Amino acid sequence: MEENRILIGQKFPEIEVNTTHGPKVLPKDYEGKWLILFSHPADFTPVCTTEFVAFQKRYEEFKALNADLLGLSIDQVFSHIKWVEWIEQNMGVKIEYPIIADDKGLVADKLGMTLAGASITVRAVFFVDPKGVIRAVIYYPPEFGRNFDEILRVLKGLQTADKHGVALPADWPNNEIIKDRVIVPPAATMEQKALREEQQKKGEIECFDWWLCHKKLD
Repeated sequence: MEENRILIGQKFPEIEVNTTHGPKVLPKDYEGKWLILFSHPADFTPVCTTEFVAFQKRYEEFKALNADLLGLSIDQVFSHIKWVEWIEQNMGVKIEYPIIADDKGLVADKLGMTLAGASITVRAVFFVDPKGVIRAVIYYPPEFGRNFDEILRVLKGLQTADKHGVALPADWPNNEIIKDRVIVPPAATMEQKALREEQQKKGEIECFDWWLCHKKLD
Protein backbone atom coordinates (compact mmCIF):
# COMPACT_ATOMS: atom_id res chain seq x y z
CA MET A 1 0.00 0.00 0.00
CA GLU A 2 1.34 3.44 -0.91
CA GLU A 3 2.02 5.60 2.13
CA ASN A 4 0.30 8.67 0.66
CA ARG A 5 -2.81 6.82 -0.41
CA ILE A 6 -5.99 8.51 0.85
CA LEU A 7 -8.55 6.11 2.31
CA ILE A 8 -12.13 6.46 3.50
CA GLY A 9 -12.15 6.65 7.28
CA GLN A 10 -8.82 8.48 7.52
CA LYS A 11 -8.39 11.97 8.89
CA PHE A 12 -8.03 14.50 6.11
CA PRO A 13 -4.36 15.58 6.04
CA GLU A 14 -3.61 19.09 7.31
CA ILE A 15 -2.79 21.26 4.30
CA GLU A 16 -2.32 25.01 3.89
CA VAL A 17 -3.80 26.25 0.62
CA ASN A 18 -4.18 29.48 -1.31
CA THR A 19 -7.68 30.19 -2.61
CA THR A 20 -9.67 32.89 -4.36
CA HIS A 21 -10.94 33.82 -0.87
CA GLY A 22 -7.48 33.94 0.68
CA PRO A 23 -5.37 31.33 2.52
CA LYS A 24 -7.05 28.43 4.29
CA VAL A 25 -5.95 25.52 6.47
CA LEU A 26 -7.64 22.20 5.74
CA PRO A 27 -9.54 20.69 7.39
CA LYS A 28 -9.23 23.02 10.41
CA ASP A 29 -11.00 25.98 8.83
CA TYR A 30 -14.05 23.78 8.14
CA GLU A 31 -14.27 22.17 11.58
CA GLY A 32 -17.89 21.64 12.58
CA LYS A 33 -19.06 21.58 8.96
CA TRP A 34 -19.07 19.11 6.11
CA LEU A 35 -16.55 19.96 3.40
CA ILE A 36 -17.18 19.02 -0.22
CA LEU A 37 -13.77 19.37 -1.86
CA PHE A 38 -13.85 18.88 -5.62
CA SER A 39 -11.18 19.11 -8.30
CA HIS A 40 -11.59 20.03 -11.95
CA PRO A 41 -9.11 19.54 -14.83
CA ALA A 42 -8.68 23.20 -15.80
CA ASP A 43 -10.20 26.67 -15.87
CA PHE A 44 -11.80 27.94 -19.09
CA THR A 45 -12.84 24.46 -20.23
CA PRO A 46 -16.39 23.53 -21.32
CA VAL A 47 -17.28 20.64 -18.99
CA CYS A 48 -15.74 22.35 -15.95
CA THR A 49 -17.70 25.52 -16.65
CA THR A 50 -20.99 23.59 -16.66
CA GLU A 51 -19.99 21.92 -13.39
CA PHE A 52 -19.16 25.17 -11.62
CA VAL A 53 -22.53 26.58 -12.62
CA ALA A 54 -24.21 23.38 -11.37
CA PHE A 55 -22.43 23.56 -8.00
CA GLN A 56 -23.37 27.22 -7.58
CA LYS A 57 -27.03 26.61 -8.43
CA ARG A 58 -27.12 24.04 -5.61
CA TYR A 59 -24.96 26.03 -3.20
CA GLU A 60 -27.88 26.97 -0.93
CA GLU A 61 -28.86 23.29 -0.71
CA PHE A 62 -25.34 22.39 0.40
CA LYS A 63 -25.28 25.20 2.97
CA ALA A 64 -28.66 24.08 4.32
CA LEU A 65 -27.01 20.68 4.93
CA ASN A 66 -24.17 22.36 6.90
CA ALA A 67 -21.75 21.82 4.01
CA ASP A 68 -19.27 24.13 2.32
CA LEU A 69 -17.93 23.81 -1.23
CA LEU A 70 -14.26 24.17 -2.14
CA GLY A 71 -12.92 23.78 -5.69
CA LEU A 72 -9.39 22.96 -6.84
CA SER A 73 -7.34 22.75 -10.02
CA ILE A 74 -3.72 23.08 -11.07
CA ASP A 75 -4.14 26.71 -12.10
CA GLN A 76 -2.92 30.01 -10.68
CA VAL A 77 -5.23 32.17 -8.61
CA PHE A 78 -5.48 34.91 -11.26
CA SER A 79 -6.79 32.29 -13.71
CA HIS A 80 -9.49 31.25 -11.23
CA ILE A 81 -10.48 34.88 -10.64
CA LYS A 82 -10.72 35.67 -14.35
CA TRP A 83 -12.66 32.47 -15.04
CA VAL A 84 -15.30 33.09 -12.37
CA GLU A 85 -15.63 36.64 -13.68
CA TRP A 86 -16.22 35.19 -17.16
CA ILE A 87 -18.87 32.81 -15.78
CA GLU A 88 -20.72 35.68 -14.10
CA GLN A 89 -20.53 37.92 -17.17
CA ASN A 90 -21.50 35.25 -19.70
CA MET A 91 -23.61 32.77 -17.74
CA GLY A 92 -25.19 35.18 -15.27
CA VAL A 93 -24.04 33.03 -12.32
CA LYS A 94 -21.84 34.41 -9.55
CA ILE A 95 -19.52 31.73 -8.08
CA GLU A 96 -19.58 32.28 -4.32
CA TYR A 97 -17.43 29.41 -3.08
CA PRO A 98 -13.59 29.52 -3.02
CA ILE A 99 -11.24 27.72 -5.40
CA ILE A 100 -7.80 26.41 -4.43
CA ALA A 101 -4.97 27.60 -6.68
CA ASP A 102 -2.83 24.45 -6.72
CA ASP A 103 -0.51 25.74 -9.45
CA LYS A 104 2.36 23.40 -8.47
CA GLY A 105 0.05 20.40 -8.16
CA LEU A 106 1.21 19.58 -4.63
CA VAL A 107 -2.26 19.32 -3.09
CA ALA A 108 -3.62 17.27 -5.99
CA ASP A 109 -0.68 14.87 -5.77
CA LYS A 110 -1.08 14.49 -2.01
CA LEU A 111 -4.77 13.70 -2.37
CA GLY A 112 -4.44 11.43 -5.42
CA MET A 113 -6.42 13.72 -7.69
CA THR A 114 -4.06 13.79 -10.65
CA LEU A 115 -4.65 11.97 -13.93
CA ALA A 116 -2.09 9.24 -14.61
CA GLY A 117 0.54 10.44 -17.06
CA ALA A 118 -0.79 14.01 -17.18
CA SER A 119 -0.43 17.23 -15.22
CA ILE A 120 -4.15 17.81 -14.69
CA THR A 121 -6.62 16.76 -12.03
CA VAL A 122 -9.47 14.33 -12.55
CA ARG A 123 -12.96 15.21 -11.33
CA ALA A 124 -12.58 14.04 -7.73
CA VAL A 125 -15.10 14.74 -4.96
CA PHE A 126 -14.07 14.37 -1.30
CA PHE A 127 -16.72 14.29 1.43
CA VAL A 128 -15.11 15.36 4.72
CA ASP A 129 -17.25 15.29 7.86
CA PRO A 130 -17.32 17.91 10.67
CA LYS A 131 -14.60 16.01 12.53
CA GLY A 132 -12.26 16.13 9.55
CA VAL A 133 -12.71 12.46 8.57
CA ILE A 134 -12.91 11.45 4.89
CA ARG A 135 -16.26 9.70 4.53
CA ALA A 136 -16.58 9.18 0.78
CA VAL A 137 -14.61 9.84 -2.41
CA ILE A 138 -15.97 9.84 -5.98
CA TYR A 139 -13.82 10.03 -9.14
CA TYR A 140 -14.88 10.94 -12.67
CA PRO A 141 -12.65 11.14 -15.76
CA PRO A 142 -11.90 14.51 -17.43
CA GLU A 143 -14.29 13.87 -20.33
CA PHE A 144 -17.33 13.07 -18.17
CA GLY A 145 -19.23 15.61 -16.06
CA ARG A 146 -20.42 14.81 -12.58
CA ASN A 147 -23.96 13.98 -11.41
CA PHE A 148 -24.79 16.70 -8.90
CA ASP A 149 -27.95 15.07 -7.62
CA GLU A 150 -25.75 12.10 -6.70
CA ILE A 151 -23.32 14.33 -4.80
CA LEU A 152 -26.20 15.75 -2.77
CA ARG A 153 -27.62 12.24 -2.30
CA VAL A 154 -24.33 10.99 -0.88
CA LEU A 155 -24.13 13.91 1.54
CA LYS A 156 -27.72 13.43 2.71
CA GLY A 157 -27.16 9.68 3.00
CA LEU A 158 -24.04 10.03 5.15
CA GLN A 159 -25.82 12.48 7.43
CA THR A 160 -28.84 10.18 7.70
CA ALA A 161 -26.68 7.17 8.54
CA ASP A 162 -24.83 9.15 11.22
CA LYS A 163 -27.96 10.60 12.80
CA HIS A 164 -30.00 7.40 12.94
CA GLY A 165 -27.34 4.68 13.13
CA VAL A 166 -28.66 2.93 10.02
CA ALA A 167 -27.46 1.83 6.59
CA LEU A 168 -29.00 2.83 3.29
CA PRO A 169 -30.05 0.56 0.41
CA ALA A 170 -29.19 0.85 -3.28
CA ASP A 171 -30.59 4.00 -4.91
CA TRP A 172 -31.87 5.31 -1.56
CA PRO A 173 -34.35 6.92 -1.12
CA ASN A 174 -35.88 5.23 -4.17
CA ASN A 175 -34.89 1.61 -3.62
CA GLU A 176 -36.86 -0.85 -5.74
CA ILE A 177 -37.37 -3.24 -2.79
CA ILE A 178 -37.88 -1.12 0.32
CA LYS A 179 -38.37 2.34 -1.27
CA ASP A 180 -37.36 5.13 1.15
CA ARG A 181 -36.98 2.88 4.19
CA VAL A 182 -33.58 2.38 5.84
CA ILE A 183 -31.72 -0.78 6.82
CA VAL A 184 -31.31 -1.71 10.46
CA PRO A 185 -27.74 -2.89 11.18
CA PRO A 186 -27.53 -6.72 11.17
CA ALA A 187 -27.44 -8.43 14.54
CA ALA A 188 -23.87 -9.24 15.60
CA THR A 189 -24.77 -11.37 18.64
CA MET A 190 -27.50 -13.83 19.64
CA GLU A 191 -28.84 -11.18 22.02
CA GLN A 192 -29.16 -8.68 19.18
CA LYS A 193 -30.80 -11.34 17.01
CA ALA A 194 -33.43 -11.88 19.71
CA LEU A 195 -33.92 -8.11 19.95
CA ARG A 196 -34.51 -7.84 16.19
CA GLU A 197 -37.11 -10.61 16.40
CA GLU A 198 -38.85 -8.81 19.28
CA GLN A 199 -38.81 -5.51 17.37
CA GLN A 200 -40.35 -7.28 14.40
CA LYS A 201 -43.14 -8.72 16.56
CA LYS A 202 -43.91 -5.22 17.87
CA GLY A 203 -44.03 -3.84 14.33
CA GLU A 204 -41.09 -1.51 14.94
CA ILE A 205 -39.18 -3.03 12.03
CA GLU A 206 -39.87 -5.35 9.11
CA CYS A 207 -37.54 -8.20 8.15
CA PHE A 208 -36.96 -10.53 5.23
CA ASP A 209 -34.87 -12.46 7.75
CA TRP A 210 -33.25 -11.57 11.08
CA TRP A 211 -30.14 -10.24 9.29
CA LEU A 212 -32.04 -8.12 6.74
CA CYS A 213 -34.39 -5.76 8.51
CA HIS A 214 -35.63 -2.33 7.58
CA LYS A 215 -37.74 0.46 8.99
CA LYS A 216 -39.36 3.79 8.22
CA LEU A 217 -37.60 6.82 9.62
CA ASP A 218 -39.74 9.03 11.83
